[in-house]
Amino acid sequence: MPVINRIADFASDMKAWRRHLHAHPELGFECHETAAFVKERLEEFGVDEIHTGVAKTGVIAVINGQGDGPTIGLRADMDALPILETTGAEHASTNQGKMHACGHDGHTAMLLGAAKYLAETRNFSGKVALIFQPAEEAGGGAGVMVEEGVLDRFDIKQLYAVHTLPDLPIGQFATCPGPIMAAVDMFHIDITGRGGHVAHHEEAADPIVAACAITTAVQTIVSRNRSPFDDIVVSVTQIHTGSADNIIPETAYINGTVRTFSKEVQAMVIRRLEEISDGIAQTYGVRTKLRYETDYPPTYNHPAETEFAVATAREVAGDDAVIADFPKSMGAEDFSFFLDNRPGAYVFVGNGDSASVHNPEFDFNDDSAPFGSSYLVRLVERAQPRG
Repeated sequence: MPVINRIADFASDMKAWRRHLHAHPELGFECHETAAFVKERLEEFGVDEIHTGVAKTGVIAVINGQGDGPTIGLRADMDALPILETTGAEHASTNQGKMHACGHDGHTAMLLGAAKYLAETRNFSGKVALIFQPAEEAGGGAGVMVEEGVLDRFDIKQLYAVHTLPDLPIGQFATCPGPIMAAVDMFHIDITGRGGHVAHHEEAADPIVAACAITTAVQTIVSRNRSPFDDIVVSVTQIHTGSADNIIPETAYINGTVRTFSKEVQAMVIRRLEEISDGIAQTYGVRTKLRYETDYPPTYNHPAETEFAVATAREVAGDDAVIADFPKSMGAEDFSFFLDNRPGAYVFVGNGDSASVHNPEFDFNDDSAPFGSSYLVRLVERAQPRG
């Protein structure tokens, strides 16, 4: 079964919706105009329920099928990035310094397309909850929705999401069971020494030397402490200290990121950061304080639901157009909060030959929207067939 004919019929509508959203990007939880646009479309489609103000600006729509049954959730993220767009497109951002550089405008358009079709046909049992979520890029809007109880409130039994992927051909899908995206954490190390004049360095305790030693030692976590079978990133990304060329400063600050796929590896990294910081503090006569912040957990695709998602994508795109063992990514995704609480799967849909995401030249390829929208519709119809 290829792209659904009815969805192909309103592909131009999805293109118009998407380009409107692209021209009016909003950040984080401040997706007020985006949410209003989504609500207006949903009202036009005749969905049964619209709930606004979820996680501040999120929108959840409910469509009733024919007959009793469970509720399946479909999610699209709505927020943009703080990037100055350089595409030169006619539909380029009109909000200076804000840009849809990760395809969330396309994700929203695809879910709106699915909503239009499902509200027309209702060829399923139970209910579908359409989740339009803010703050995926920063703030963890999915986690806020979970904390607000939306999964129980709407009795959602399983959830699915799509994400555009540059360089994967249009009409192709890719995913894998198990972890598909990494957890992302941050660490901060404050170093306090004893400042002084460089001419009398022996009277000081230099936090710069300690900061350099910590930075070098942190690199050994990946090279010497991890198993060759574990994927992990530990990177120092900031060092701040000093004010003049003849002053040994009092303090230094180190910041970095950690990306892992398991709690065991994450715990190892935290332990080693503590040991390295404490050991070098003693060695150089300074004091250190480690602050470790966990952010998004790993995005874990549940095996049975991933197998179902793969079979559904093959109905839409064909057997050869679906990669079922796609390599996992060190990127992060807050759909992980949903998958930590309900079974489901996260699938990439091809954006064709394009700039990478989070790039000022990126633009969602509107030709992929009918494929993504058809896939979302078929998930509902296959998971909850009409009795």
